[in-house]
Amino acid sequence: MSIHPNCHLICVMGGKGGVGKSVFAANLAAATLMELRTSVLLLDLDSKSAGDQNIITGIRPQKTIMDLNSFSGSLNPQTLKPFISKHQSGLHYMGAVHGPEQTLQLNADILQKQISIISQSFKFIIADLGNEIGPAQLALIEGCSALLMVTTPEVLVVNQTRRAIHDLMTQTVPGELIHIVINKASRSGLDPRAVSQSLRRPVVGVIAQDDVLAYQALQNSTPFVLTANNSQISNNYHEIVRALTGGPLQKLKALSRPQNLAQKTIGTPDSSPAGGPTPSAHLNKKGVPQLDAHTLLKMQIHSELIKEMDLKKDLSQVKDDPVKEKELRDKTLRTISMLVDKLGQGLSREERSSTIKEVLDEALGLGPLETLLEDPTVTEIMVNGAKMIYIEKSGRLQLSPVTFTTNAQLRNVIERIVTPLGRRIDEKTPYVDARLADGSRVNAVIEPLAIDGPAVTIRKFPTDRIVADDYVTRFNSMTQSMIDFLRICVEQGLNVVISGGTGSGKTTLLNVLSTFIPTRERIITVEDAAELQLKQEHVVRLETRPANMEGTGEITIRDLIRNSLRMRPDRIVVGECRDGAALDMLSAMNTGHDGSMTTVHANSPREAISRLETLCMMAGMDLPARAIREQISSAVNLIVQISRLSDGSRKILSITEVVGMQGEAVTLQEIFRFKEEGFDKNRKIIGQFQAMGMIPTFIEKFEQRGVKIPRNLFTSSGSNTPGASQPKKSGPTPVRSQRLAPRPTAPNLVKKKVSGEDQ
Repeated sequence: MSIHPNCHLICVMGGKGGVGKSVFAANLAAATLMELRTSVLLLDLDSKSAGDQNIITGIRPQKTIMDLNSFSGSLNPQTLKPFISKHQSGLHYMGAVHGPEQTLQLNADILQKQISIISQSFKFIIADLGNEIGPAQLALIEGCSALLMVTTPEVLVVNQTRRAIHDLMTQTVPGELIHIVINKASRSGLDPRAVSQSLRRPVVGVIAQDDVLAYQALQNSTPFVLTANNSQISNNYHEIVRALTGGPLQKLKALSRPQNLAQKTIGTPDSSPAGGPTPSAHLNKKGVPQLDAHTLLKMQIHSELIKEMDLKKDLSQVKDDPVKEKELRDKTLRTISMLVDKLGQGLSREERSSTIKEVLDEALGLGPLETLLEDPTVTEIMVNGAKMIYIEKSGRLQLSPVTFTTNAQLRNVIERIVTPLGRRIDEKTPYVDARLADGSRVNAVIEPLAIDGPAVTIRKFPTDRIVADDYVTRFNSMTQSMIDFLRICVEQGLNVVISGGTGSGKTTLLNVLSTFIPTRERIITVEDAAELQLKQEHVVRLETRPANMEGTGEITIRDLIRNSLRMRPDRIVVGECRDGAALDMLSAMNTGHDGSMTTVHANSPREAISRLETLCMMAGMDLPARAIREQISSAVNLIVQISRLSDGSRKILSITEVVGMQGEAVTLQEIFRFKEEGFDKNRKIIGQFQAMGMIPTFIEKFEQRGVKIPRNLFTSSGSNTPGASQPKKSGPTPVRSQRLAPRPTAPNLVKKKVSGEDQ
């Protein structure tokens, strides 16, 4: 938040309720007005405000900060006047609510902009933030010159105040901003020096206890600083104002000004990246590696963090417990914040926040990769050693400015990914397949196989789950007719093989097609690294296991497929067939598990058949080629070919039926296809989806079950091709199938009523 350079924003908080922070804020504002004779605004921003400041000041505002927050007009000194009330002393005031019947609700982003504009009209803004930290309160703390924490000299209150300061540190609030004010001080209370030592923050002022004067001021609805200016308690407020304005405010406000410290470089013989050569751009004339000040500071903070906390032990104790994860994160964040305040003096607030986030990501997360994983536009991350990270955006590769500090840091990140999954990566097993918590696929290769440093490839799992409609409306990857045809094929239990190259979107399409499986069926998924996220309730997910350090205990996809047959599955979904497991998958499809699905690497439906045949031969059963082809022709009903085109787009190039055997060859019949027609001015591929006019042989079986698919769906006139001219249809329009959600652009399907189950 950008506060005007000539304005000081002072935030007031209470360590707990009942410490008198609202009375303190009002009287501090009045004392500032009297001491400095300048424009002062008292702002009530207590999230649990019941209008206490209205009573303390005696001002009944016509409009409040809530009204301003919902104001849609342009803000200037004239439009602000109705929202700001003025006390007869000259003190300006903006209330939170009109009374206890209202609850303060604010948009923090809008509030930041509005406070920035308000700060142009005042020299001082005293903000009462209450006892709780919310988005609105954090928005003001971000731009404040000082944060005054009010406490009383009591053991329990000081203890609660310590927790409040810890919460602020968890929110990365700079410790230098926080100053302590001891209210209701008396001879029987704790010594101010003991309070300061306990809270580890300086005491900026001590206010004597005077219950009689405070009670009279509340009765008269006027701050006592205005009515009893010569009292001891009023003098304490004036001393606080003088202490703050004598230099600390200007020094604290300077924290928000950039220092450009990160532009310097520091050379040190001990800072060479471990595990690989340093790029020449990072070497000085003597060959000594140079690290910029920002990187060196992060390394120092991380080194001190390891001394303060046993992170490896703490991480091992978390064990996927959300409560423990949050506790560890908060504890680590507080520790890092204190270390940054200690070691990173002179950093601007932006640099400080960035440093804290980067060190936290390295300590508990995936280091520099966290920023890329949070970016929804990044679909793939490719790490080629510590200093080179490529990303894929919109189907195009580009070099990311994000880098790792050293190869050792990159190795630690890899270990953090694979260890929770029970997998390992070392010189004996220098490569591994794994997954992140969100399902993103990870492959890592380390030295000595990776010559230039560890290589990591992450295929991100989309944050927003892709649904069937997205293939039509967002990606233009197929037509509505094709989607509806595939929906019926999956619902009616056809065995589907999704074929495509690397990165073509096979797994994503498999996820989408799996949503068409009826919820009443039992589904078992088998994968190398669990990526599929089926939404049905009756799902059993199985994942392979690599061999242990002794080279035993490996569980393969083939083992899991064989075992799944004993688990009473209705359908088996295999993430990918890449070895002899293909034979077991075909056997499952041929033995009553209709509707099973898998993916295979191939560039065309015909190649997919050849690929399956080759994989079956890898099973070591020594079967004749014709027997394998007969297995394939009887097991597989449909092949969906998906491809990633040269412009980065992904299209369903073909939907092909496996008809049967003719002689020694498997017979295929293409039902839909995508025909390329060239490029547009942006070098995007243009083309059209075509129905080939071939009627699938299984249509009659569907009609016997009561599902009728109109024949014109399989002709050019029946396919709603995007961008292609549509001939007018003749005759009456059939009614849609009851299985499909109604869409105005969907094909015309009819379902006859039958008794019993569809299948």
